[in-house]
Amino acid sequence: MPALRIGDWEADIPIVQGGMGVGISLSGLASAVANAGGIGVIATAGIGQFEPDLKTNFKKANKRALRKEIQKARAKTDGIIGVNIMVALSDFNDLVQCAVEEEANLLFVGAGLPIRLPETLPLDKLGELATKFVPIVSSGRAAKLIFRSWAKQFNHIPDAVVVEGPLAGGHLGFKKEQIDNPDYTLEKILPEVITAIKPYEELFNKSVPVIAAGGIYTGADIHKFMQLGAQGVQMGTRFVATHECDASQEFKDSYLNCNKEDIVLIDSPVGLPGRAIRNEFLERVSSGVKETFKCPWKCLRSCDFKNVPYCIALALANAKKGDLENGFAFAGANTYRVDEIISVKELIETLTEEYGCSNAAVATVQKTDIEHFK
Repeated sequence: MPALRIGDWEADIPIVQGGMGVGISLSGLASAVANAGGIGVIATAGIGQFEPDLKTNFKKANKRALRKEIQKARAKTDGIIGVNIMVALSDFNDLVQCAVEEEANLLFVGAGLPIRLPETLPLDKLGELATKFVPIVSSGRAAKLIFRSWAKQFNHIPDAVVVEGPLAGGHLGFKKEQIDNPDYTLEKILPEVITAIKPYEELFNKSVPVIAAGGIYTGADIHKFMQLGAQGVQMGTRFVATHECDASQEFKDSYLNCNKEDIVLIDSPVGLPGRAIRNEFLERVSSGVKETFKCPWKCLRSCDFKNVPYCIALALANAKKGDLENGFAFAGANTYRVDEIISVKELIETLTEEYGCSNAAVATVQKTDIEHFK
């Protein structure tokens, strides 16, 4: 596989481990991926869940936990470590500032459009920061909005962009009716994003790699999207099924034991569709049962916590710890294909081998075509 260069940082292999929140991807998984030559990502959603003062000092607890995880990852690897921060988080600005102060290599920003950044950052010197910025989008239109806004406000553009299709796990950047619409497949929106940012690459004389995400499962999939113009891919599901993933064994077992029909779309309490593994908890809340909970903080800006049927942060935290009777697992569309838990190293080796086979197959076809036309 070719290397993936984002700003000053170059990964040996073009694979970004997706940021999976509420404790699924922390320093353990991120450092293992970085050591294997990819880009490891720490997710910030719910990151302070094990801090003793979370309920009384929500923002401070999250920042403290993020600093700990970045530092723990740094102690384990010299590779590339990114941080995933949702725009929808109520402490978005604080977490961005924290990640930059800790000099995370990359900052992946999704679940909303990062049109503005914290004013405490030296916005006129974005290009000089050690941390490089990578928005996550689901359309060419969204990419154009971000790049146009950054060019105007900061005289700078993002350093890369992730385009996430509708087969991803977790919260999705699509309306429910768009998810199975062929006009919104990753194959369709990837070229649109590439086209949308090209004028800004030319204007700023800067190469901005586009990273494809959502439903990518094999090395052949990686090869396919690289052929379509992506310079890298982001993968989540495959990394959950690794020994180094920070989730509980019970969480990983839910991936091992699910069938295709168990992968369902849900209406998240925060107003977005999401993809998850069906279980008794989801059956219970979808039947109209309202879970009892108290909200000590409003972690997501869009959450109407007084009227929602359950607290999604609590449900996901329970699942991370293995309490799937009181929570559920977010998962990608291909999760049912998981049949074993392996090491990150083994996974990367498998993906690399599959990619090589696909590359060789394409080369053989091209050679045959040339011989035919001769």
